[in-house]
Amino acid sequence: MAAARLIRRCLALVLVGGPVVAGQADVLDAEIAPSPAEAGAFDIAVTVRHRDTGWDHYANRWEVVGPAGDVLATRTLLHPHLNEQPFTRGLRGVRISPTTTWVRIRANDLVHGM
Repeated sequence: MAAARLIRRCLALVLVGGPVVAGQADVLDAEIAPSPAEAGAFDIAVTVRHRDTGWDHYANRWEVVGPAGDVLATRTLLHPHLNEQPFTRGLRGVRISPTTTWVRIRANDLVHGM
């Protein structure tokens, strides 16, 4: 099943990362599953870690990026998570082409960017 392959490949890609760099937003985990509410769409939950210091430096979004570098979806994070680290947030109904075999999930913070 194409959805199952995408889920496995997405998790493999997300979980194979480099060392954690202090100050940057890091994706620690992701779960992707076919959306029960919308055919052809996926629900995605992403766990992010960042040393939020306040409104001037916090993880402010994560993105789902396709193989060609196109942003397929963005989850905006509206406030710092000073006392909740790491934290998980979800996004429902993300459209991913049936021919796409992998996606990348990247996190952003206000100071360092992606």
